[in-house]
Amino acid sequence: MYKFTDDCLIGIEQLDSDHKKLFELINEVLGLLGNQYIPDKYNQIKEIVASLQDYADCHFIREEAYMAAINDPELDLQKKQHMQFREKMNVMDIFQIDEPEQQQTALTDLMNYLTRWLYTHIINSDILIGKMPPLNEWRNTKNPCEFTDHYKTGIPFIDGEHRTLFEIIAEANRLVQDQECFDRYDEIVTVLNRLKDYTEEHFRDEEEYMESIHYSGLEAQKLAHQSFITKLREINLEQMDDNQQLYLEELTEFLFSWLSNHILKSDKMICEM
Repeated sequence: MYKFTDDCLIGIEQLDSDHKKLFELINEVLGLLGNQYIPDKYNQIKEIVASLQDYADCHFIREEAYMAAINDPELDLQKKQHMQFREKMNVMDIFQIDEPEQQQTALTDLMNYLTRWLYTHIINSDILIGKMPPLNEWRNTKNPCEFTDHYKTGIPFIDGEHRTLFEIIAEANRLVQDQECFDRYDEIVTVLNRLKDYTEEHFRDEEEYMESIHYSGLEAQKLAHQSFITKLREINLEQMDDNQQLYLEELTEFLFSWLSNHILKSDKMICEM
């Protein structure tokens, strides 16, 4: 069973309520998948997919309207992800599910997709709604990537590694802001690769520590970590559009915003156990 925990709260009551409803639908899928007493699950699957389509229509409209109202810089990315979810539900709606084996296959596919969505979209993207400053405001901050006491968890080695991550992102941001940014393309690539490698190392260290103290939120942390690693691995500067400068500025802002928010919302809970 998937529980709607504090890790999934974004702090916006209506949107959190919508997300809680999604958890309920996912648990319906999970329950139906494991139910051995219903030989033909055709009608139940159709009802769940219809509910997911209704959820997408209502929730995404609310979420995008809220983001538009606050000029959230991630709105365009969110719209693309929302469209992908709608497309997936439309595909599920035409799955061939007449036979029990087909029904189990469809449920398994749906379960896997929704689970990834929970932790890659809600924890990786929605968690930042309303928390990322407008790009020009972030860009003009004297030292936007400064590691202050505000981010300390009280666990020395974790704080040290977080400080290093902030320093690497600060270096990437400094290179991006350089007027001769694209003469330093190789340096930017090197720094981003270093960020990816060090982030993976840090997450391993952090997860080992959480496992050693039997931290109850370990699995949620692992999924959040994996979603961020996936984001880093998907960075491909060779596929940037015409506005390369803006892409890099938005990228460094996203990386810092995700990491800082994850520290404040998730990592600080480790020492409270």
